Amino acid sequence: MIIQLNGISKVYPMGEKPVVALKEVSLEVKEGEFLSIMGPSGSGKSTLMNIIGCLTRPTSGQYILEGLDASCLSSDRLAKVRNKKVGFIFQTFNLLPRMDALGNVSLPLVYAGIPAKRCRQLASKALISVGLANRMDHHPNKLSGGEQQRVAIARALVNNPGIILADEPTGNLDSHTGEEIMHLFNKMRKQGRTIIQVTHDETRSKLADRIVYLKDGRLQ
Repeated sequence: MIIQLNGISKVYPMGEKPVVALKEVSLEVKEGEFLSIMGPSGSGKSTLMNIIGCLTRPTSGQYILEGLDASCLSSDRLAKVRNKKVGFIFQTFNLLPRMDALGNVSLPLVYAGIPAKRCRQLASKALISVGLANRMDHHPNKLSGGEQQRVAIARALVNNPGIILADEPTGNLDSHTGEEIMHLFNKMRKQGRTIIQVTHDETRSKLADRIVYLKDGRLQ
């Protein structure tokens, strides 16, 4: 298993009444699997994704990522693991407006300490792979929503991570553009990547190998 969650709970201190976001969640994900996570707002989906993506630690339980116990790593070590092993795709794209497409895609490589010339080479290759060979020098405000999401996908892929986490990746796109993005997801799956997406869209969720449901912080 590439991902193992064993009795994961997450509690946020909020004064006298802490918020329990996850309650003893146990989940295994196979390498190369495409998993959809569904559930109502407030069910704990984003918290679960943040833990899987090494953005936060669980309050209790154990998270094993590729054989490594990520639940007890230092913040610096967690950041290095996250940058190397996980690519993130967000509903709102999260692109920096002052950077062109090439600059946005290069960011994970810059954080990893890759030399500038190599950063440009790898970022160019990633943009070509998502069909944006002619849009590398365009800033986000000059790109359509679908093109911005393709830039975000290229950024997620540029470090060649084994795991892709996608939070409502087609939520801000029209149906046709959403289908194009899901075509890219299928391409990533065929390359052997493990994909975990959060979505409210039942049609998109059915493209996955498996669907799990969260409600009130628990897997159903």
